[in-house]
Amino acid sequence: MTEQTMNQAIEKLAENYNQLEQSLVNQLRLQVPNHQLTVGTYRERVWKSLFEMIIPKKYCIEQSVFIIDSYGNISREVDLAVYDEMYTPYIFNYGEIKFIPIEAVAVVVQCKSGVNDTATTENAIEWVNTVKALKTSMDSVTRTIMDLVDNYDRSLHSKILTQTSTRPITILCATEMGRSMRTKLLNEFDILLFVEDVGTGKDGKKKARLVKQIPGEEKNFIQWNDNLNHFMHSDREKEEAEYMMGRKKDALNSIESLKRRNLTQLRVTNHQEEENTILSLTFQLNQLLMFLNNPMLFPHRAYARMFTKNLGGKIQED
Repeated sequence: MTEQTMNQAIEKLAENYNQLEQSLVNQLRLQVPNHQLTVGTYRERVWKSLFEMIIPKKYCIEQSVFIIDSYGNISREVDLAVYDEMYTPYIFNYGEIKFIPIEAVAVVVQCKSGVNDTATTENAIEWVNTVKALKTSMDSVTRTIMDLVDNYDRSLHSKILTQTSTRPITILCATEMGRSMRTKLLNEFDILLFVEDVGTGKDGKKKARLVKQIPGEEKNFIQWNDNLNHFMHSDREKEEAEYMMGRKKDALNSIESLKRRNLTQLRVTNHQEEENTILSLTFQLNQLLMFLNNPMLFPHRAYARMFTKNLGGKIQED
């Protein structure tokens, strides 16, 4: 294969992603009058198809679920949840309703038809806060090559743990999003995906494109890792403050290349600096997923105690 042929093949690949984007936009903008519930479910499936294209098959993508933690907290309904059932094979079912433990969840997605007013924006923020309020637990035991390890005990003494409290990547998808609303939402979500009108084509029809905004795109990878794997929110505030201070000191001694790496470097653009949205999202989202990599080990005792407490039973002490 000649260099020219290889270049043409790569250009065709990039163009294919542009065509996928246009197909996605057309599906999202499909109007079905007087069937709001049907349209909402349909659009969720369209967004789901996008993530199925770009996220590795080791992850499951579930529609309309709730997320639960071992403290008894439950999120609002999540339109799309990306989770790893290989490492955390527990899904609690109540009829058709599914409750997924927070330790397993890597991505949560909220799908909106349009975000053009304060009420819808506030609703999206309230929704994401119910996810951020969930707490992972270190109360787990596992076998390593060397020995059995009690992670709950290690968390009280070790200052070099690679994970202490994870949180999922948060994404808001919308068929349209007002500019004034974006400013508020950029402070709450990791990624915004929405359809935006870009004028009129030669045929007189409106043209639209998929837009991606990542407010933390310029954060270095050390900052992203801390944000996703050390999302601290337990009651041990003083201990947590000391822990994070230690991590900041460690960051000062980190490899310089890590401080220079960020998600902006993973954007794909053409000679006119126009972004290939789906290709960029593929590289950027999967880079964030690699930080989470394997979810936290499942805290069996913590969930057993949570259910026992809620049922009025006697908790077995150590």
